[in-house]
Amino acid sequence: MSEIIKAIIIGIVQGLTEFLPVSSSGHIVIAQEVLNIHFNEEENLLFAIVLHFATALSTIVIFRKDIAQIIKGLFQFQNNEEFQFSLKIILSMIPAALVGVLLKDTLEELFSNLLVVGCMLLVTSGLLFFADRAKNTGKSVGYKDSFIIGIAQGFAALLPGLSRSGSTISTSILLGNDKSKAARFSFLMVLPLIFGATVKMFLDASEEGGLSIGEMPVGALIAGFFAAFIAGLFACKWMIELVKKAKLTYFSIYCIILGLTVISYSLFFK
Repeated sequence: MSEIIKAIIIGIVQGLTEFLPVSSSGHIVIAQEVLNIHFNEEENLLFAIVLHFATALSTIVIFRKDIAQIIKGLFQFQNNEEFQFSLKIILSMIPAALVGVLLKDTLEELFSNLLVVGCMLLVTSGLLFFADRAKNTGKSVGYKDSFIIGIAQGFAALLPGLSRSGSTISTSILLGNDKSKAARFSFLMVLPLIFGATVKMFLDASEEGGLSIGEMPVGALIAGFFAAFIAGLFACKWMIELVKKAKLTYFSIYCIILGLTVISYSLFFK
């Protein structure tokens, strides 16, 4: 399999699963294992930076008007809705940032464990199942809710197979927040973290001697970027509509089937 085809497959998986509630990290591990797609350490780091930037860019395109309003409200220093929303986003970032700084080594060990991926997919399934049955309230995300949702995002960052969008949206809905507002908050709250993680990976690589594409063709990086970006655009818009229409049960069923399959594979065939 050529490097460009590998990059496109991983890019599509990353773009789709970053927004759909099925765990992007878990699906990347599964795809690499099943399709025997492996890059060396330097290539993995550079490719991760490219894909994260692509999915962040797709979020910006979908929510460009919301982001412009938030930035405008933040720099006006007025106690308006946009300013308060910005503070809630910042508050939600704290738990995930602490996880990334304090548990970096644990994260690296867990992200190659298929059994953990399978178990966390079952947890994701349960969260989606209960969230889909919650009533739509019209309630906006509050400050306390923001921090709790941030904790959910921190656990999702720690445990591969626990969907970030699935856990944050489900947690928000189970706290009594409006479904469409929960989805909007979930997608916007991850933007600063994606850019922060991307910058951190770049700086860490620079300190260790810089990034290298190794044997990966430049065309593979470009193909992976566009695959993740286009898939991300589609998945982000689709996910918002699915949450509004209470269609999360379908993803719950998918996650439980995939989770049980992965657990069986890791226990009996690995």
